[in-house]
Amino acid sequence: MSDSPAWTITESPIGPLTVVRGPRGITNIHFDGTAPALPAGSERPLPDAAAQLDAYFAGVRREFELELDLRGTPFERAVWEELLEIPYGTTTTYGGIAAAVDPALFPAGAEPHERPRLAGAAIGRNPVPVVVPCHRVVGADGSLTGYFGGLERKRTLLELESGVATLPLA
Repeated sequence: MSDSPAWTITESPIGPLTVVRGPRGITNIHFDGTAPALPAGSERPLPDAAAQLDAYFAGVRREFELELDLRGTPFERAVWEELLEIPYGTTTTYGGIAAAVDPALFPAGAEPHERPRLAGAAIGRNPVPVVVPCHRVVGADGSLTGYFGGLERKRTLLELESGVATLPLA
């Protein structure tokens, strides 16, 4: 892996995804229209990331084997690590994620009933959606809630993983 930052755009059934890689791994995946201005000189193919995303959307890859460089607070990183533990094709709740995170990592004074909301806020700051499967977190009643990429993308990803939808590559 090169030490210089790089980015590429890969097409997917949920729209173009801008994948950003730093020296230590993938740092961000941006949905269409959400990427910051990136230097044109650092656009280059990221074949491993593109191939794994293509295979995921084709329904033949269930886990990613990409180096990630997740940058956030210790609490956010703990939440994102819990997301990586959610098996393909299954969901959990914000409360389930909150319960799995070490209570000492929550902000000082956070009451137990506030923890799912705090976990949800950290999930919303997930810099690598799809690969870090924040789409697999649903409301306590099973409803689709709170997805930065929009609920239609969340629904599409969950349908792909449940086998309900066959998604052609865009």
